[in-house]
Amino acid sequence: MKKIVITGVAGFLGSHLAKDLLSKKNKVIGLDNFSTGKKQNLSSFSSNTNFTLIEIDVSKEKVMDLEELNGIDEIYHLASPASPAFYQKTPFDTIAVNTIGTKNMLDIAKRNNAKLVYLSTSEVYGDPEIHPQHEDYKGSVNTWGPRACYDEGKRLGEVFCYLYYQLFNLQVKVARIFNTYSAGLRNDDGRVISNFITQALKGENITVYGDGTQTRSFCYVDDTIEALTLMMKNDKANGEIINIGNSEEISVINLATLIQKLTNSSSLITFHPLPKDDPKQRCPNTNKAKQILGWEPKINLQEGLLRTIKEYRIKLGYVG
Repeated sequence: MKKIVITGVAGFLGSHLAKDLLSKKNKVIGLDNFSTGKKQNLSSFSSNTNFTLIEIDVSKEKVMDLEELNGIDEIYHLASPASPAFYQKTPFDTIAVNTIGTKNMLDIAKRNNAKLVYLSTSEVYGDPEIHPQHEDYKGSVNTWGPRACYDEGKRLGEVFCYLYYQLFNLQVKVARIFNTYSAGLRNDDGRVISNFITQALKGENITVYGDGTQTRSFCYVDDTIEALTLMMKNDKANGEIINIGNSEEISVINLATLIQKLTNSSSLITFHPLPKDDPKQRCPNTNKAKQILGWEPKINLQEGLLRTIKEYRIKLGYVG
């Protein structure tokens, strides 16, 4: 039985990852300060005797003194607001968890000779000038704008990972995540799929920002979780940055139309000003994930949306 730490365990990805690892008979220690995570995300496994929850901010020094973090085998460092609606409300906390928090978790990994997977983001590519984005692309990020706290915080987190790999030979891997979704997404976090499905089911206007020609790629949560666990156990991923996402690309307007159709909604699609620094294209080159991990997504967008819509109907009380 492995002893595994998940930071940000009460978040969307963290709770899905914990459920998966517990199902494989691991001992999981979840850390969260509940700034954006929700305790209800833990309800399906909170009574599992192999699960321990510690309410703490991993960017604070006291995390280093937790006795529960001795003798651990693996760390998944997921803690961070991930939605623009949330990280722009708490920009300094967002920077801290991705820099100081990352260094703290790297130090704990070093102390335990443990493996660590750091969840970075496709946001490090900014508004990309090449398409699709591969891991060697250095990005086009604005350091002077409302998204910078997240983009640059994640980029500096990657630097810490690089240094601990190079200087201390720590078994660290960096996953750059591209738009993961499922019904587990909060429907108030402002992300495009949760927004569109909630609006469509409620019969509200579907709000598209800009003209809708900007593109995204969306990866269903089950595929993302599989990729993260493969990264952790594969030593060939040590010291590597790997894009994790689905290369099935769609424009925002086509996504809105598809959700409108799949929900059989009478909602109108309306257009609003594009937020500052919103990228025009975002799609991963996943060749490295295929080569190193033998991984590629299995669930296509329509199937994933149908699963998500079904669960959102239940969440919102629109079953039938």
